[in-house]
Amino acid sequence: MSEKLYYKIGEVANLFNVNTSLIRYWEQEFDFLKPKKSQKGTRYFSRKDIDNFEIVHHLVKEKGLTIQGAKDYLLNTKENDTIDKLEVINTLKRTKSLLEEIRKTLVLKSETVQKTDK
Repeated sequence: MSEKLYYKIGEVANLFNVNTSLIRYWEQEFDFLKPKKSQKGTRYFSRKDIDNFEIVHHLVKEKGLTIQGAKDYLLNTKENDTIDKLEVINTLKRTKSLLEEIRKTLVLKSETVQKTDK
């Protein structure tokens, strides 16, 4: 996903392959899921909001915890290795994506230079 300042709820839903209703439900259940809202009620998610959503998604969808189980896990774990690891993985994924984009650009420029040299 290219880096933007804010993403709409549909973009976040597509990113995680979930329904927008699930995102709205988890907003009600987890206090730290608070995207910005326009006057019309359109939700705008920052990168941090998406990272927070990914933490909940990981705990509920990937680890199989219930909503209450995820809440308890987050409440009782101050030094949370899972969250720290997830944040590192996300940073590495974004870095990899950026490097792949740079590589593609360099390959295209190299091919263009080679064609003009012939």
